[in-house]
Amino acid sequence: MPNDRCEVVLYSSNHHARLTTLDSDNLVQLVNTWAARSEVLGSRKDVDYVVIFENSGREVGATIDHPHGQIYAFDHVPDRPRRRLAAGWKPDSTSERLIVESDGWVATVPSTSPYPLAVEITPVERESDLVSLDTQQRTAFGNILQDVLRRIECFYGEPAPTMMWFNQRPMVSDKRASEIEGYNDAWFNVEIVSPWRAPNVMRYIAAAEVATNEFFIPVVPEELAAKLRGAVPPQSTPPTR
Repeated sequence: MPNDRCEVVLYSSNHHARLTTLDSDNLVQLVNTWAARSEVLGSRKDVDYVVIFENSGREVGATIDHPHGQIYAFDHVPDRPRRRLAAGWKPDSTSERLIVESDGWVATVPSTSPYPLAVEITPVERESDLVSLDTQQRTAFGNILQDVLRRIECFYGEPAPTMMWFNQRPMVSDKRASEIEGYNDAWFNVEIVSPWRAPNVMRYIAAAEVATNEFFIPVVPEELAAKLRGAVPPQSTPPTR
């Protein structure tokens, strides 16, 4: 992928900050930056899909410790988001798997995932991408994102390795939108997963799963949701910039 379609987004000038410790102004600025870069990159003729993501922790491939995420702009719609669109993905906020609902946003545990921890964050009412969100929605999104990440830290008792990515509507012209099944029904969502079965205990994909491309669910989703509902972090952590 050309370098001009790969970007690094620094969250803070504080080397020891984490997304969970950013203050409210810094958090809003970060969400606005994600949206602005999505719009700019998505306007390019050689870009069809913009993915915002974060690898947090050396265990999942982070090569520098400074708080940051990345943005890749693809010249095609990758297979997984294309399949999710075609399947008509939408949130399933059943009470048993609901973690938290706040200001028009919900966080749930998905019914299936190969990871021992998986969370989906999505607006209650359909929005297709970050660019479409107004100021109030962006603020609320930043708040629930931070809340969920703090719950994950509380659940493990320490900062854990996580991977996070944003599923947005493809950035294609109206003329080409008809080529993508499910384009008009795209529902913005964020997925957060961790490979930890327990603190410092990794979950590995085993031979039978690789051989069959069928992956076992390592946890009961409803039980994980209940634990994350109860993982209310202390409010004493001072915010950082």
